[in-house]
Amino acid sequence: MSSDTATTNRTQTARFQRKRELILDAAAAEINENGALGMTLADVAAMVGLNTTSVTYYFKRKEVLAAACYDRSLDRIEAIVESAERAPDPRSRVRAYVDESFAQRARIRDGDEPPFTVLSDLRAMEGPEREALADRYRGLLRRIRGFFGAADNERAKALLTARTHVLVETIFWLPGWLQHYATDEFPRLSARMFELFDTGLAPRGAAWAPVSTLLAEDASPEGPELARRNFLKAATRLINERGYRGASVERIASELNVTKGSFYHHLDAKDELVVNCFAHSFAIQTQAQRAADRADGSQWERLCSAMAMILDVQFSERGPLLRTTALQALPSRVRGAMVERSDHVARRFAGMMIDGISEGSVRAVDPLVASQTLVAMLNAAYELHNWADALAPADAIGLYASTLAFGLFDDRMLA
Repeated sequence: MSSDTATTNRTQTARFQRKRELILDAAAAEINENGALGMTLADVAAMVGLNTTSVTYYFKRKEVLAAACYDRSLDRIEAIVESAERAPDPRSRVRAYVDESFAQRARIRDGDEPPFTVLSDLRAMEGPEREALADRYRGLLRRIRGFFGAADNERAKALLTARTHVLVETIFWLPGWLQHYATDEFPRLSARMFELFDTGLAPRGAAWAPVSTLLAEDASPEGPELARRNFLKAATRLINERGYRGASVERIASELNVTKGSFYHHLDAKDELVVNCFAHSFAIQTQAQRAADRADGSQWERLCSAMAMILDVQFSERGPLLRTTALQALPSRVRGAMVERSDHVARRFAGMMIDGISEGSVRAVDPLVASQTLVAMLNAAYELHNWADALAPADAIGLYASTLAFGLFDDRMLA
């Protein structure tokens, strides 16, 4: 091969890679806006100035393009995990993982890295691409779990599962609240989050102390209200498991053994369904916060009670709450309103923390960072409902809540 031919081949390869990356950037933006099932090759092509046929030269099918976007995100998480694994002990590994995750978000916002494809809609995919991505994701979770070292008994293994889940999910929720901050604040926010992971919310000597309180949700409804609640519960569960677009009207109706016409008897459109599911979920969390506020005891005890009530819903047949991952496929005007509702729940938790810090019953933390971390932890709990089934209900709640109550490295719940 002549030197001119080799140079031409390298130029063509570089041009191919640049165009491929541009397509991936556009597809990532589309997935983040409309979900994997809502992304189309035509829309991606229009964003990069190509026609659809030209895009299929790089990616034969939409599913292949979506899988490539997810693979690229997993590559970037894997690089962070690999770097953190080199740290000498559990605390420094978690600190490195948190710091680099915040730094990555800063680089993305500053335009120094391409957009990150949100992984939440991966569950809506079907076929071999989904299985390959899910296997890879599970492998990453095992490596992150390795940050904490080995467990020598089943209870310790259960606690490591909870710690890993909370660490990963709170990092995934960063885009949900970092827009309120400038990137030069990210190092401080990262430090405050790690402090929470390190020593938790509870001051020295405090114990896990929830008070059982009956929620309005616990009342036994009848007639239309019972039908509506069952409808929302089934829809919420399916959306959590399959994503917004994967939970079709047909699947929801089949889950309840009703016709599609019954769906439209309850709601006019699927977007309205998600809004109603979110409203129901936020109402449960607000009920728990209000019930805890009415209880006697310190702010720490009230905070424990609110956490326990919400986790009890997540781990029982009364749940689940709708995952914030469903926000991804909502129209932007609706999405903003739902994020505001989530922020309201977080601000109420922040107020409880501030009062607790003032009275000395809650450790001095950044209440804004801690409240968003707590909301992410509570919202993600449903993913571990099978994990919770292997434990007594109160034990599952206490073990899971200990991840933020006492931090990711405290072993008192193993006694």
